[in-house]
Amino acid sequence: MTQVHQGATVEALLAERQVSPEDVERATAVAAASNISVIDALLTEGAVDRRALLRVAAHAAGAELVDLSEHPVDAGAAAQVPGAFARRAGVLPYAWSGNELQVAVPLRSLADLVLKDDIARLSGRRIRFMLATRSEIEQRINQVYRAEGELADLTSDLVVDDSPDLDALTEVAADQPVVRFVNLLISQAISDRASDIHVEPTERDVRVRYRIDGVLHDTHRAPRSIHAGVVSRLKIMAEMDIAERRVPQDGRLTVNHEGRSMDLRIATLPTVWGEKIVARVLDNSNTTLSLDDLGFSGANFERFESAYRRPHGMILVTGPTGSGKSTTLYATLNILSQPHVNVITVEDPVEYRLPGINQMQVNNKAGLTFASALRSILRADPDIVLIGEIRDHETATIAVEAALTGHLVLSTLHTNDAPSAVTRLVEMGIEPFLVGSALDAIVAQRLCRALCLRCRQPYEPSAEELALIGLRPAEDLEPTYFRAAGCSACAQTGYRGRMALHEVMAMTEDVERLVVSRAPTEEITRVAREQGMATLHEDGWLKVQHGLTSVEEVLRVVG
Repeated sequence: MTQVHQGATVEALLAERQVSPEDVERATAVAAASNISVIDALLTEGAVDRRALLRVAAHAAGAELVDLSEHPVDAGAAAQVPGAFARRAGVLPYAWSGNELQVAVPLRSLADLVLKDDIARLSGRRIRFMLATRSEIEQRINQVYRAEGELADLTSDLVVDDSPDLDALTEVAADQPVVRFVNLLISQAISDRASDIHVEPTERDVRVRYRIDGVLHDTHRAPRSIHAGVVSRLKIMAEMDIAERRVPQDGRLTVNHEGRSMDLRIATLPTVWGEKIVARVLDNSNTTLSLDDLGFSGANFERFESAYRRPHGMILVTGPTGSGKSTTLYATLNILSQPHVNVITVEDPVEYRLPGINQMQVNNKAGLTFASALRSILRADPDIVLIGEIRDHETATIAVEAALTGHLVLSTLHTNDAPSAVTRLVEMGIEPFLVGSALDAIVAQRLCRALCLRCRQPYEPSAEELALIGLRPAEDLEPTYFRAAGCSACAQTGYRGRMALHEVMAMTEDVERLVVSRAPTEEITRVAREQGMATLHEDGWLKVQHGLTSVEEVLRVVG
């Protein structure tokens, strides 16, 4: 840190009253006596908070402060400089801003023009320094550049062919470079908030992708020679058959990451270039979610709560795979599960293990289907039954009968909206009058990305944009519209995290009458909306007006 920059930082600290003149005077004396900078002396004396100092120093230098702990590092950006150089210099290329490479540097390097030239020469890019704490930079360097070292080990020390020799595969899977590389993939995925890990063989290499906030991102390219070892290692961890490569398999494993217990659901898929592995990352902390965390609007929550507070009946959550249906049901069970209540679930598979709840997993090979499990459950004196999914006539029949005989039944169904669930049950062969009597509420759900609160930009949408979404602003709300921008905190995507859009249809007398008379879905939808049901589209529009997501994202998710 140059004397000029140091002086400007001290002046800025004084101007913002982060330190007093007496603090600076004492720090100057300590700095002279100890041969350190005044800034270091202020920190040593505890006169200024480190985060406040970094913010002021960044502003004085015309730079930006970045929190590396809050977003994934772009693997392509990190690859612009060798890991050895990054460690030696204590810097981390972590993101792109157009064609400009953003590099996190500690305070002492912020004004180092020689270092900036060195990085520009290595990467062939324009460089923009961003200020970060030294500890954050070191932590992320250890995470990111470990991959480089492991891949070098694997490339030089490990040559794996496609031999069916079981002993050879087991030996390779236990090899230390393979073990470390697989551990790296898992730990980095968890750190980057990924929901899925894809390990995909191609003709020439192995591609690793993470799904973050519902979108896949390329993270690693590995030599083709490591594929068999990595697949075998994951299979052994998930207690799968490493000798079987011709048919899909599935398994499960549990890991601990920074004090959190995480489950991974592993699935294999034979492809023309070898077995693809997909690992679904299941964060057990999600089992403690409350319904308040899921983004229900006030009116939708009131409708849903009035349904699950009843002692019996059926509640369905509908939507495509990956729309958060299970999370909503688990959050509901967290409220309903009490010592005086017997809760039993039958799932395929059990995604999260819930304390105090009896969970069964479907095993079709052993004859334990949803229908057969349900029959057994109803003989075990349940109060609340959760069925992972209603797939066929037999399961639907037993579920409806359970709802009509004093049980609260929660389940999921694959339909595009709430009213279509009624039609789907009737198409499964359930009598309309039974459907109308058993159902209490249907929740249709989608997940959309939430705008990054650090960088979202207010703007005034055009008339064409408003016409495209087809709704008018709420009369009691003066909306401020935001759009995605992109910053270091969200890896330049403009979005960070996801939220749910909901459509909650209560089974009122009028709706039940339409169901019994086999009215078309359009008629049921019309009456439900007249009685206050907000569609997925409308709920998304409400969240746009509150600045939580963007028009483009709602249109992407619900059309």
